[in-house]
Amino acid sequence: MDPDELAGAMDGIVHADTQVHERGVDLTVAAVHEITAPGRVDFGGGELEPAGTRPHEKIWRDVEDDYRWWHLRGGTYLLEYNESVALEQAHRLQPRRAMLERGAHHPSVSVRELGRIPLTVPDDGLRIKENARVSTLLAE
Repeated sequence: MDPDELAGAMDGIVHADTQVHERGVDLTVAAVHEITAPGRVDFGGGELEPAGTRPHEKIWRDVEDDYRWWHLRGGTYLLEYNESVALEQAHRLQPRRAMLERGAHHPSVSVRELGRIPLTVPDDGLRIKENARVSTLLAE
C-alpha cells in the first residue's frame, strides 16, 4: 500500500499535505492521558482490567495561539491520535525522529487500527503542542 492509499484509508487527517510523505503518514496527537490507577493482566483474560486514566491538562503558551500545549513531566502517558484507520494488513507504527531526538519514545508496533499508545517522556519533561506530529504509520 503506498502512502496515498494509506492516507485514503484514514479518517481525521489534520493536514494531508504535511502529514503524507514518501514513507507513510505522520500521526498527530489529539489527547494525552495520565495513568492514575493500575490496570490488571492475568493468564486467561477473565480479570483483564484497563488502567485508570484522566486527560492531561493543556495550557496556553501565548493568548494569541490557536492551540494549547501539554507540559509533560518525566514518566509514562497514553497518546491518543486524531487519525483513525481500520486496515486489513498490519502496518508499522513508530515514533517520529523529532520525538526521539528530544528523548521521548513509544514502542514501534504493527497495527491494523490506532488505539492509545504508551509514551515515555524523559526525566526533564517534554512540551507537545495540540496536533503535533508524533508518530509515523509506515506504508509497507
